[in-house]
Amino acid sequence: MRRRSASTREGRQDLLPVQRQALILDHVRQHGAASIHDLAAAIGSSVSTIRRDLDRLEKRRALARAHGGAALPAEPAATFEPAPELAEQLARAEKRLIGAAAADMLAPGESVIFDSGSTVRWAAQAAMARAIPLTAVTNDLGIAQVLAQSETIRVIVSGGTVRHGSLSLTGDPGRDFLAGLHADTLLLGTHTISGTAITDTSVEIAAMKRAMIRAARRVILLADSTKFRLPAFCTICDLDEIDALVTDDGVDPGDLDAARARGVTVSLVSAPRETPR
Repeated sequence: MRRRSASTREGRQDLLPVQRQALILDHVRQHGAASIHDLAAAIGSSVSTIRRDLDRLEKRRALARAHGGAALPAEPAATFEPAPELAEQLARAEKRLIGAAAADMLAPGESVIFDSGSTVRWAAQAAMARAIPLTAVTNDLGIAQVLAQSETIRVIVSGGTVRHGSLSLTGDPGRDFLAGLHADTLLLGTHTISGTAITDTSVEIAAMKRAMIRAARRVILLADSTKFRLPAFCTICDLDEIDALVTDDGVDPGDLDAARARGVTVSLVSAPRETPR
């Protein structure tokens, strides 16, 4: 079992509930299951606080309660997705590094489509920090706000209807607008990768992603290792349509081999790991 140092645990007493719940999910995904006492020790919170967090996560169908702890759901609902504020915290270190690596793959003067999602948002922040000239297109209002702070990036918002509970835009006129583009690169996010299928929980989001793929000459998929699991509700595309994958070194080697077999260039980042006991 893994644990963090006492000083780290003490420093987590003031975590927001959403940050604490993201750490719980990350811990359970890493170990498959965990007791309440193990979670309290790993995260640095009281047993009663962890118990309340587990109750909330169970109501969201993010975890399955087990005797004295929690485990991953045997078969998560195909349309389940965590609340945006929770998704933002999951695998945060990995997402930040993946985003930075993807931003380094962009060349000055490129036209780039930035898909919606927390990992692509990290890529947008890293691209802005590079201060290179880009023409950016996005269907995510949060990413547009990030990129708009740059003096070297021209930002175009695709348009559409704001999806409930998020900052992403779907439908027309965004899809029609994308149909007329010939962008250099797409930074694509996804909900899950299952075998060679890239999938999402929403028909509308999947349709926007397919439109983006058709509009770009090069498609770079950004996905941390927790995304490699059972398929979500609908297929976006197959790995055949992806040029490059940026992920972390927590991915099963067999999944990486499957991507390479489809001609996908794989780039791995390494996030700091917890210190074993």
